[in-house]
Amino acid sequence: MRSEQAGFTLIELLVASAMGVVLLGAVGSMVIGAMRSQPEVSRRAQNISSARWVMERLTREVRNGVRVDTATAPQVSFVTRVRRDVCGGALEDDPSLPSISCQVTYDCSSGTSCTRTEAAEGDLVGGVTTTIFSGIEGSEVFDFEPSASEATYIGINLRIPNPSGPAAITISDGASLRNAVLDN
Repeated sequence: MRSEQAGFTLIELLVASAMGVVLLGAVGSMVIGAMRSQPEVSRRAQNISSARWVMERLTREVRNGVRVDTATAPQVSFVTRVRRDVCGGALEDDPSLPSISCQVTYDCSSGTSCTRTEAAEGDLVGGVTTTIFSGIEGSEVFDFEPSASEATYIGINLRIPNPSGPAAITISDGASLRNAVLDN
């Protein structure tokens, strides 16, 4: 009489081991692929986050605007109210200071970065210039309503190159100059 013994044959163990190795290889390949793409995903997320910050700052300054002096697709210069001791001073707004009028110019004409210049009201060429964002695609950033010469609304479109696809990622917003003095 033969005793029934539970167990696997050598062939069954070899087949199970081979299937396990194939499965581990596939999982390992997926993990390695994810680890290699992570720096690109992080860089893209950082660019989008920076563009949103720039967009919020730009729209806040436009909302505090009094008038637009020059308006083209890559550049806008307007008088706005800022809370500083002097125009071109510390970049962070200080809520304890009274607001003053300053000339602020955003220039994205390089097609890859945008600069911000803050100067005394009416000074369109001097002032303190800072690069606020790099990595845009194209220089057509601003559009105006009703027209560039009578702008009371500024639309802003930042296009960021998309490394994983053919189309750029566009972040859009806009604001009306709430302190604008309108001619009747």
